[in-house]
Amino acid sequence: MSMAEAWWNDTLIATSDDIVTVEGNAYFPRESVKDEVLRDSATTTVCPWKGTAHYYTLAVDGAENRDAAWYYPEPKDAAKEIAGRVAFWRGVEVR
Repeated sequence: MSMAEAWWNDTLIATSDDIVTVEGNAYFPRESVKDEVLRDSATTTVCPWKGTAHYYTLAVDGAENRDAAWYYPEPKDAAKEIAGRVAFWRGVEVR
């Protein structure tokens, strides 16, 4: 697979050639996301087949993008391929 990058606020926040795509979302390995841009969020949502999603707020150059990244710490069996991975939305460009 070719290299995928996630950009927000003119900053590269993740890069990897190991992407899993689920429902049109690119899931990056957690270790490929820059630690310094992630802030823990208390937000969670539930997907019937993936499980409970937890969120990160992105912080870049003093700007914040609330709950713009999500991950499944314990995905259900049907979604086990996204364990240890992070996806983005809310203006994050994946290319």
